[in-house]
Amino acid sequence: MDVKYIEIKDETGRLDKILTKKLPFSRSQIKNLIDSGNITLNHLITKANVQPKKGDLIEIKSVDRKPLTAEPEAMSLNIIYEDDDLLVVNKPAGMVVHPANGHYHGTLVNGLVYHTQLALNGYKYRPGIVHRIDKDTSGLLMVAKSELALQSLSNQLKEKKTVREYLALVHGQIKEDEGTISAPLGRDPRNRFKRAVIPNGKKAVTHFFVKKRFNSYTLISCKLETGRTHQIRVHMKYIGHPLVGDPLYGPRNTTEIHQGQLLHAKKLGFFHPRNHQFMEFETQLPLYFSEILSDLEK
Repeated sequence: MDVKYIEIKDETGRLDKILTKKLPFSRSQIKNLIDSGNITLNHLITKANVQPKKGDLIEIKSVDRKPLTAEPEAMSLNIIYEDDDLLVVNKPAGMVVHPANGHYHGTLVNGLVYHTQLALNGYKYRPGIVHRIDKDTSGLLMVAKSELALQSLSNQLKEKKTVREYLALVHGQIKEDEGTISAPLGRDPRNRFKRAVIPNGKKAVTHFFVKKRFNSYTLISCKLETGRTHQIRVHMKYIGHPLVGDPLYGPRNTTEIHQGQLLHAKKLGFFHPRNHQFMEFETQLPLYFSEILSDLEK
C-alpha cells in the first residue's frame, strides 16, 4: 500500500476540496477515503469538511485507485455551436459527461479533448466542464474552451443568469398547469448514491409547466433556478410524479416504457463571455423520446 504525505502551507478551505486539486481523484472518491480512514490529518481520523491549518500533515494511506484523467478518444459528437471561447454540445442519453470511478473511457470529455483544447479548471478529468447532466439524460451542455469562458459561464450559473429548460415525462396526471417546487436537497442518509429532500439540504428550486396530459402520464417542461444533483428527478418524486424510466427514484415498474429517465435538456441560454450578447440554443427530442410520445398519443 502506497503512503503519501502532504503538508499544509498556504492552502485554505475544506480538506476534501484541497485534496481534489492535489490528487487525481474526484471529490466523492476523496470523501470515501477520508470516511474509511485512509486519509488522516495529523495521524488522526478526520472529516471531509475540516479546514486544515498551516503546518498540518495529511497522510494518504491508500492511493491505489485508478487515477482519473481525460484521455483523448475519437468519437462522433453532435456539436451545435463552437467558437474560440466555448462550444455547445448535444449529449446523447447513456453517455457519462466526464471520467469518474467506473467510467474511465467513452465519456463526453474524452471525445471533447480529442476534438479541441478545453479550459483547465483544476480537475484533470473534467476540463472545460461548467455544468453536468446525468448519464441517462440527453441534451445541451455549454463547455468552456478559454479561461475567460470558464470564469464567465461559471459565474452566470451562480448568479442565475443562464436559461436551462428540460422536457420530462412523469408518472400520473399533474392537475396544476404549472407550479414551483422549492425543497432543499442533500445526500440521502439511507443511500449515499441518492439525493433526497432534507431539512438541512441546499436550496433547490424547480419551476414546471404542463405541456400535455396522457392517461397515466404527463409531459412537462422544467426550468431550473438552481442546479443540484438529480434535482428534477428528486423534486418530481417529492410531489408524487417521478420520471418515467428513472431507475433510482421511479416505481419498480417504471421501465415498462423506457429504461433510464425520460429527461431531455432542451434549451440552453447564456451571455457570451467575450461580446456579452445573449445566446440561446434549442434541440429536438431524441427519436426514442418522440416515439414514446407518439405511442402514448395513440
